[in-house]
Amino acid sequence: MARKCFFTGKGAMVGNNVSHANNKTKKRSLPNLRNVKLKLEDGTSIRVKVAASTLRTMKKYS
Repeated sequence: MARKCFFTGKGAMVGNNVSHANNKTKKRSLPNLRNVKLKLEDGTSIRVKVAASTLRTMKKYS
């Protein structure tokens, strides 16, 4: 599974570290993913990777 949120599709962001001498080196910012087990309506459960911010939103509306 990729480093991507199952629901929102949030993935890694790419940017630059910029030094005082204006040298640029690539960096990646990964999302804060959590492995969560969800129960489906038919009684089965699945494991998915969900961003922590998405979990907060899901708890807010449930």
